[in-house]
Amino acid sequence: MSVSVVLFTSDLRVHDNPVLRAALRESDRIVPLFVADDGVRDAGFDAPNRRAFLADCLADLDASLRSRGGRLVLRRGDVVDQACSVAASVRAYRLHVAAGVSRYALRREERLRAALAEAGRELVVHDAVVTAIAPGRLTPSGGDHYAVFTPYFRRWSQEGVRVAVGAPRTVRVPDAAEAPGIAGEPLPSRAKITGVSEGLAEGGETAGRRRLRAWCSGGLGRYEAGQDDLAGDATSRLSPYLHFGAVSAAEAVQRARRRPGPGADAFVRQIAWRDFHHQVLAARPDASTADYRPRGDRWREDTAEIAAWRAGRTGYPLVDAAMRQLRHEGWMHNRGRMLAASFLTKTLYTDWRVGARHFLDLLVDGDIANNQLNWQWVAGTGTDTRPNRVLNPVTQGKRFDPRGSYVRRWVPELAEVPDRYVHEPWRLKDEGGAPAGYPADYPAPIVGLSRGRDRFERARGA
Repeated sequence: MSVSVVLFTSDLRVHDNPVLRAALRESDRIVPLFVADDGVRDAGFDAPNRRAFLADCLADLDASLRSRGGRLVLRRGDVVDQACSVAASVRAYRLHVAAGVSRYALRREERLRAALAEAGRELVVHDAVVTAIAPGRLTPSGGDHYAVFTPYFRRWSQEGVRVAVGAPRTVRVPDAAEAPGIAGEPLPSRAKITGVSEGLAEGGETAGRRRLRAWCSGGLGRYEAGQDDLAGDATSRLSPYLHFGAVSAAEAVQRARRRPGPGADAFVRQIAWRDFHHQVLAARPDASTADYRPRGDRWREDTAEIAAWRAGRTGYPLVDAAMRQLRHEGWMHNRGRMLAASFLTKTLYTDWRVGARHFLDLLVDGDIANNQLNWQWVAGTGTDTRPNRVLNPVTQGKRFDPRGSYVRRWVPELAEVPDRYVHEPWRLKDEGGAPAGYPADYPAPIVGLSRGRDRFERARGA
């Protein structure tokens, strides 16, 4: 009897999972394995929201495997030690895993390959499982990666996305007699995890596929026109499922392209942005912590301003609404992310790493490639071709939340402020005859926008 181990990482699904399919194709039995990795916890990435969403994903994956005759084996500890122990206990010749791009994923792969080889076993790494197109597959002439999105997207659009594979009908696993040492630990439960955002979405492949189906049949057609409408909530909200691999990026592209139109094009472009950041990080792993394009910044560190930004108490309604949505849902609208990041890095001139860390502490879709490189893009230290652009929260609010509905949802202190003042309530102090005074429980702006912009431009020499 031949046995292979499938090490699930960021591919927590049975549909369109090339790792699972390859192992089933080559072996009589497989061991589906997930390791609650000490390294992830020690690195500070084991945040409550992601841990809760992960618990949902693992429970759903286990249920899907059981319905096909298998089950998920959960181990805790060092991922290499546990994976090698399981492989040895079932005399597996190969271990299959999806390719990653972070420094941690690359080190994990190196350690796994070396440890397995020492025992006469083989590591098989599968590309284009986490992304639609594998990082490194598209390269410009004379370079190892694309540093600007537009030329990357042109090549990406011309490249064929692999055909999505269906879920297996049967998952064959060793029984107790064949593998007496294969016992795992109980799966985690969301209910036992503290510090979870009240509005955190349900995790798992079943929920993700339900959302994908509803999105493609409904919201997709309106996406191009509504993607920046903060109050309209007209985005797919698929990012957490893509992050955990509960939904396949390749399948999402294929499903969207079956419904051609501006909405599908805009949605597919966002998935291409995700792939773009993965290929940048694959080529420059240190970009997770170091400036991709250093600008000579000497960042300020005003602890009171940073605390106000984190709490959604800056005095700028749209910034505050976005930060409060993040805390309540563990998720934030993309336009809100850009605005909150611009305010911190350019208006307050605070190091992007401070903001990126806060986002990783709360975001359920907190992904090293996309979180860090989007922060760098906004801060002007990344791939943005206009590194000194500054987003104005007032003009952004008037454009993308013209009636203040998004602001009023998340900043109830401004519920009675008229539309014309909702993005600049401080004007109520200056104009007589306003129907309501400045809200007593809402802070004044912590810095003037002109002052913040001037300070940033002087520091950058812009």
